[in-house]
Amino acid sequence: MFRYLLGFSFALAALAQEYKLEPLPSPPNDLPTAYSSVLESKGYRIASPSGSWCEIWFAKSIATGPASSDSTIVLPIPQGTLLGVLRFPGNGSDRRGQSLKPGIYTLRYSLNPVDGAHQGVAPQRDFGLLTPISQDADPLAKPDYAKLVELSRTSGTAHPAVLSLETPSGTQFPALTKEGEQDVVLNVQAGNLKLAVIVVGKADS
Repeated sequence: MFRYLLGFSFALAALAQEYKLEPLPSPPNDLPTAYSSVLESKGYRIASPSGSWCEIWFAKSIATGPASSDSTIVLPIPQGTLLGVLRFPGNGSDRRGQSLKPGIYTLRYSLNPVDGAHQGVAPQRDFGLLTPISQDADPLAKPDYAKLVELSRTSGTAHPAVLSLETPSGTQFPALTKEGEQDVVLNVQAGNLKLAVIVVGKADS
């Protein structure tokens, strides 16, 4: 039993070390002009042993509102708010395991609806929906749920392309942490808001 636990611990440690957080000094050269003024100039690269997995630049300021009385909503962000942009240098994937083509995507906040189709997807309802930036011209827009789902489906996926969001587990920002057996989490502070994005890993449900 002890050998099993020790081996399991080493396996988790090895997996956590597979991905590294690297700073990026500037946004991508092909970023649309409309987004240049609303994003931080510095970004983050999540690198794997085989190369860059994804690159993220967060908004300079992310609007917030009052905390929800719903315990499954952990972030006080209005529907459709731009969180930042994400670039996959090569083929990527979302929280569902859906394949995503290389390119730049906007990341906007949304909630999973309360219905049977989405039960068990995650303990929280907070998600970031990815949309090809060519289909999302206005960074200041706040599309409602139906419109954002429609936009996200232009990623070429059967379902909206999503990443899980949550509250950070630590106090160091930025930081890359391990969660569970396979998830890699980016913990950041964007403006006055602290949030965490599961950048690697597929949900069981």
